[in-house]
Amino acid sequence: MAKIYYDADADLGVLEGKKIAVIGYGSQGRAQALNMRDSGLDVLLGLRPDGASWSKAKADGFQPYTIAEAAEKGDIIHMLIPDLEQPVVYKSQIAKFMKKGKAIGFSHGFNIHFKQIVPPHYTDVIMVAPKGPGKGLRDAYVSGFGIPALIAVAQNYSGKGKEIALAMSKAMGCTRAGVLETTFKEETETDLFGEQAVLVGGLIALIKKGFEVLVEEGYQPELAYFEVCNEMKLIMDLVYNSGFTGMLKIVSDTAKYGGLTVGPKVIDEHVRENMKKILKDVQNGNFAKDWTGKPEESRRRLNSLMKEISDHKIEEVGKLIRKMAGIEK
Repeated sequence: MAKIYYDADADLGVLEGKKIAVIGYGSQGRAQALNMRDSGLDVLLGLRPDGASWSKAKADGFQPYTIAEAAEKGDIIHMLIPDLEQPVVYKSQIAKFMKKGKAIGFSHGFNIHFKQIVPPHYTDVIMVAPKGPGKGLRDAYVSGFGIPALIAVAQNYSGKGKEIALAMSKAMGCTRAGVLETTFKEETETDLFGEQAVLVGGLIALIKKGFEVLVEEGYQPELAYFEVCNEMKLIMDLVYNSGFTGMLKIVSDTAKYGGLTVGPKVIDEHVRENMKKILKDVQNGNFAKDWTGKPEESRRRLNSLMKEISDHKIEEVGKLIRKMAGIEK
């Protein structure tokens, strides 16, 4: 089982005297920047001067800088712009400022894991990934709690990479709920798997199969649950409130692209035909006959199926995660 870190495990003193340059002020950028600033950290923003976020940041009390200026000033450069934009921005505006002893942070491991960004060996490369949308992260912090998060260290030149990631997590409020340690590889692969095969795609059967695949391949059960089950509620809330288009406008461009291109390969025409067969069985009464024709047999079968689900590893892990999130007592 994974180790869970809480407030007592993190020391904000590790960040004393350090400037944290948050690059981007979207859903995650705004929430993480505000939370860290409200926790007493020295936070500055790197934004496009002509971008909509510039005026929003000023309204929130920040004096934003250009991305290059922020990268030069920051001791920790925290990349919170869309995955697709990160490599170009890094190469053109950040790389030359990655001096010895600096750190670069991410909230998703995609570009580090797939080597789209390769920081110098003499820097720390860390991850702090809150497991929820920016609004939820901010609302939870303001209310006095937090949401769970993941941390990871890909390069630890200073020897303090993990401590820095934990301190940032604490400043965001995440150690109030609980923080799990992972790797860039594990977070990236489980996150993409969840986005493509589950979160923009299916329900119980698909969630269960995804969890089983990840655990069988050696990933931590807690990480598997986050990626294929915990976030389903968040996505479905967005769909419920705003439809598919509204949900897609809020998720990352990586999730949009992966979901819309890979989703149809998972829920394919074969699945459509199976669905048609199931519908036909409902229409012609076969399901009703199966369910009510021999009630005692059906009840035994149902009880057996329920036990199979309740005994599944995903239920055990789910209870832990829901307690961390304050959903289940």
